[in-house]
Amino acid sequence: MNKKERYKALINYFTEHYPEAQTELNYTNPYELLVAVILSAQCTDKRVNMITPKLFERFPTPESLAASTAEEVFEYIRSVSYPNNKSKHLVGMARMLIHEYHSEVPNTIEDLQRMPGVGRKTANVIVSVIYNQPAMAVDTHVFRTSHRLGLVPKTAKSALLVEKELVKYIPKDKIAVAHHWLILHGRYICIARTPKCGECNLKGFCLAYEKGDFKTPSL
Repeated sequence: MNKKERYKALINYFTEHYPEAQTELNYTNPYELLVAVILSAQCTDKRVNMITPKLFERFPTPESLAASTAEEVFEYIRSVSYPNNKSKHLVGMARMLIHEYHSEVPNTIEDLQRMPGVGRKTANVIVSVIYNQPAMAVDTHVFRTSHRLGLVPKTAKSALLVEKELVKYIPKDKIAVAHHWLILHGRYICIARTPKCGECNLKGFCLAYEKGDFKTPSL
């Protein structure tokens, strides 16, 4: 099976079984999603969802967050990874959101990446989930599963190279949802150390399963 056939099989399977896959982060508006995605860097969505209810109760708007301090925010997010940096990023992000974007979350990757704590992956998530743009956010799950399935070559050793390869082959109208397909598959089935191949419905076109080699480049 060649690469195009693998992509076709992947898209056909998920379109039939998980046509409306979506983020597992809890949010009610673009501002809340932006905060949650910043918090989710190198942290689980489950952990983020545990702390955001009280965080959003205290800081329901960009204005309330901008008026706070990193020290206060830290007390609400101390259980996530890198809370010191993230508390500073959140306050800085909120202040920029108010002063430069009139409290509206930007809809371009370039503008989003200008804000503290927002890298390309976070920006891609926002434009994809909120604005339904064909953006592919590559986290560790997407990176791992796309290599194992044979969707990208082993030479694609960075998130950006994987992103470019995936958007080249996935139809534009499927890119946003395909991001969630790959994340959820990596989170629950194609896990890092011991992939659950016995439960996997993709093994019929999985290159790693075919070759018995599950090693992937490090992100």
